[in-house]
Amino acid sequence: MKVAAIQMVSGVNVQDNLDMAGQLLGQAAAQGAELAVLPEYFCIMGLKDTDKLQVQETAGQGLVQDFLSHSARELGMWIVGGTLPMATADPRRARNCSLAYAPSGECVARYDKIHLFRFAQGKEDYDETRVLEPGTAPVRFELASRDGHAYTIGMSVCYDLRFPELYRALKADVLLVPSAFTYTTGQAHWEVLLRARAIENQAYVVAAAQGGTHGNGRQTWGHSMVVDPWGQVLAQHSEGAAVVMAEVLRAGLEGVRSRLPALRHGVL
Repeated sequence: MKVAAIQMVSGVNVQDNLDMAGQLLGQAAAQGAELAVLPEYFCIMGLKDTDKLQVQETAGQGLVQDFLSHSARELGMWIVGGTLPMATADPRRARNCSLAYAPSGECVARYDKIHLFRFAQGKEDYDETRVLEPGTAPVRFELASRDGHAYTIGMSVCYDLRFPELYRALKADVLLVPSAFTYTTGQAHWEVLLRARAIENQAYVVAAAQGGTHGNGRQTWGHSMVVDPWGQVLAQHSEGAAVVMAEVLRAGLEGVRSRLPALRHGVL
């Protein structure tokens, strides 16, 4: 099964971001992707934190959700929509929400980011809790590939990557990590964390990232990649918009798990 990690450098205008996402998804489909993953905040990287609240949507309706549903249906592939702001009962808070769409255009899974990013170092100061509330539950969904294999897909977002217990609970074949890692934290920890999650869970990891300098001045690390269950980086792209393609193989999963049966012990 071919998978695509979509890397973007999203700006402040939602429609412009959707147009770019549409072009990249089209490229992925043309290359045979069955599953494409967009990065965190693919629809907006605002000038300030509260810009997320201006474009938040309610479940089942909204410009971004319509775009994801239409794209999945028109391109005939599974699409995981990075994240978008989803409304809550508190008008001062949204959820950072990742939605999975089947080729039918149906939304089959919703994951609300559990671990909210906080980082302060010198001039860098980020705190998602200012405008977001955390999700509460792990989410996975089942995907049947065109060749008849079944895969359990585990959902996560960005800062979740630092919490291995979440991934252990997912018990997935493929782990998705749409992200917007800062340049500082990404340079230090991005690849090593992705490879660790792949190795310890004996799963593929599809990590779609923001990668470049955004209109708000923020610099993201990029380096979208696909990692196999042995921890090998199959494909990656450092900076700028791109489609990162690789193959997920059922035989690859079973081969690693049979040679090194780490998942047969303990909680799994």
